[in-house]
Amino acid sequence: MRRLLALREEGALTTGQVRTVAQCLEVTERTVWRWLAAAGRDPAAAREPGSRAQSSTRFTVTPEVRHLLALWKGNVAAVHRELAARAARQQPPTAPPSLPTLHRAIQRDLSAGERAGLTAGERAARKHDVFLTRPRGHRNQVWETDHVQAPVLVLVDGQERRPWITWFVDCATDAIAGVAVTPGYPSRESVLVALRSAVLRTGPYGPVGGLPEKVRIDRGKDFLSRTVTAAFGALAVTVEPLPAYTPHLKGTVEGLNRSVERMYLAALPGYAHQPRPGGRPRPVDQSALLSFEEFTAGLLTWVAWWNTEHRPAPLRGKTPAGAWQEDPTPVRDIPPADLWSFTLEDDRAGPRPVTTRGVKFKGRFYVSPWMTGRAGTRVGVRHMPHHRHEIELFDPATGRHLATAHLADEATREQIAAVRRTRAARVRRLAKDLDHAQRARNERHAAATAPEAPRAIGGLTATEAGLELAASTHTDLTDLARPDLIPPTAPPGHWNTPPGLLTTTRPATDPTGKQTP
Repeated sequence: MRRLLALREEGALTTGQVRTVAQCLEVTERTVWRWLAAAGRDPAAAREPGSRAQSSTRFTVTPEVRHLLALWKGNVAAVHRELAARAARQQPPTAPPSLPTLHRAIQRDLSAGERAGLTAGERAARKHDVFLTRPRGHRNQVWETDHVQAPVLVLVDGQERRPWITWFVDCATDAIAGVAVTPGYPSRESVLVALRSAVLRTGPYGPVGGLPEKVRIDRGKDFLSRTVTAAFGALAVTVEPLPAYTPHLKGTVEGLNRSVERMYLAALPGYAHQPRPGGRPRPVDQSALLSFEEFTAGLLTWVAWWNTEHRPAPLRGKTPAGAWQEDPTPVRDIPPADLWSFTLEDDRAGPRPVTTRGVKFKGRFYVSPWMTGRAGTRVGVRHMPHHRHEIELFDPATGRHLATAHLADEATREQIAAVRRTRAARVRRLAKDLDHAQRARNERHAAATAPEAPRAIGGLTATEAGLELAASTHTDLTDLARPDLIPPTAPPGHWNTPPGLLTTTRPATDPTGKQTP
């Protein structure tokens, strides 16, 4: 630009030279002539051609503008109207910035992440952040664990449900160490089952496993429960609870959650995220849905494929299981019997006696062949959370595992199914009653174009109202009671009975039917 200014001052600047500069900068010739005029008025403009002149009066984004952007969800036009209304209310009135000026200031002073955050919240702003990559380290150095709800409908006892998957993944090799599938919402029991399958390296769990040095978890109450933290502490595993709403801090397991949906779950029948024509819901064909057993078997097959055949790009042609086995880091193993005791919840009541009916625990009796001839012995009880069908018995002094006790007089499958049907009928009946109450509250009213009292629509005739009231009256037995139909018997003569009460009673009779005085 300085060269062009010098040529113009010397009178040697030609139109061809301006055209050549405009073509090189991909602008019009008129733009180049305008830049030359601005540089002639202000020599500083020659350093940054096309930039606007800096001035102390230029409008910038203030905290007030940021607050209004958050209030109006990024709607700049609404923010401009609010600024104009506030400026008009001031004394004396001030001139608000124009809408193009406000747009330029927001684009200049706010980053893309800030604009997205003010429009759609923190999750939208996170998409514009830059995340660092942790070094992979060695096997079993760090594990990550998480729950994910499978977007697939499966049949659980004849009902459609979306199961939950809990797994542990090794951050160094991307190998899935352990997995557990829960038909309903997961709990601390799901974490303990997945942890046991992750630590054990015997069949059928595979070679990947052992004790990790650290486990990253989110702040779910099941991961932070007393039972789970005690199990990790007994296994000498460091637990690293991550801050809330920071999924990027456990990117390995979050990437696995996305991969299992794209690579396996999306092809299953009953996939919930399948695009629908026009967005209309489509009825689900239960005959095509997988059972819970079939879904679990297919998921375990996919986990084996992921570990032994899949070759993620960061592993440079290796499979997760291959990378795990080639790592020379020693593996800490634990005997299965010790692991079983560590992943159980202790009975807070202390040792319990063995009676002739078994061991009483939470109002139920449990029996096992080991108890024969040992009535009166005191044992310690440990149990898996939510597993009420069996408990584990331990020596209270040494902690040695004694036996597994099963629930005595356990109901049959038919009885359990009948109880579930009764509970379901009760739930449906309650839902129907609540639905009637909700429809009564949601009475329709006529639309209004002027301030007036609400006017109900869908009126009833007097006959319809009488029939509905009569039907509701016959359902209440207290309204059908007739206490005056048969008057009560007169009290004995020696009682001091008020005269008014004698008129509402009938004379007393003896066993032969004759009236008594």
